[in-house]
Amino acid sequence: MKKFVDIYKKFGIYILLAVVFVVFAVAAPNFLSAKNVINIVRQCSMFGIVVVGVSMVMIGGGMDLSVGSQMAVDGMLVGYMMVNSGLPIPVAIVATIVIGCVMGAINGLVAVKLHIMPIIVTLGTMLILEGVAYLITGGYPITGMPEAFTVIGQGYLGIIPIPVIIFAAFVIFGWVVMNKTYLGREIYALGGNREAARLAGINVDRLTIIVYTFCGFAASIAALIMVGRTNASQPGAGSSYAFDCMTAACLGGVSIAGGEGKISGTVVGVLILGMLDNGLVLMSVNSNWQSVIKGLILLAAVAIDCYQVVNKKKAA
Repeated sequence: MKKFVDIYKKFGIYILLAVVFVVFAVAAPNFLSAKNVINIVRQCSMFGIVVVGVSMVMIGGGMDLSVGSQMAVDGMLVGYMMVNSGLPIPVAIVATIVIGCVMGAINGLVAVKLHIMPIIVTLGTMLILEGVAYLITGGYPITGMPEAFTVIGQGYLGIIPIPVIIFAAFVIFGWVVMNKTYLGREIYALGGNREAARLAGINVDRLTIIVYTFCGFAASIAALIMVGRTNASQPGAGSSYAFDCMTAACLGGVSIAGGEGKISGTVVGVLILGMLDNGLVLMSVNSNWQSVIKGLILLAAVAIDCYQVVNKKKAA
């Protein structure tokens, strides 16, 4: 078993990516068409931006189950400000991003000041924000976004969709921070052993708030892209993102216990889930079965991670 886990940690994610690609290329109609490939990449971009934020939180030893609800609130607010209140597009965008950062910061602040487990904090804020998203307009969607705004979700720079460019920027930023900066080393230290990080002089409370704030920022950007893409603000948007993000991160090698994982690995996890969602839809697989399959993938990824954590503790 140990040998299998070691092989999986090194090559398993890439083998799985290749298997998923080949299976759907053969079995799913039009999977390899140019239009569908662009659709997969664009969808992965919206999802992947949030995964970068969630991965940094998880590497830091935290968990954020509220990202989907944050996206719903962000999307409803930007739609309300532009369509219902008539605010200029730049003002609405900046205000949404600021609110997104504040929601993320509140998660971190509550966790460190009240000493509540992050999973409980974000479960609570997830439920609160779900209600807030519906309360903004009484549950009604907002449509008719300004045409200039929809460019963020529908536009291209040359032949490359703008969401893909934004996703690439997030991946590069996340990789640089986690691999080339003191901040990244501190986040790994925080997730590896919080008390040891504190004794080493790291301000663990401030660092926790920073990673949750960045996660809120990522959710707000993804929400802007989603609203621009669909030309509508939906109070139920992003409802599955919390567990999908955790699945992609765990698939990509981010440890559920914190202190381990790479941004590059999570990108592969995002691609696998993106192709899985798209391929199953093309094959007309019932949406309930899609949930079953993703749940099994999450359980398998977490089981392998937990097995590795236990072995490390025994070795120590």
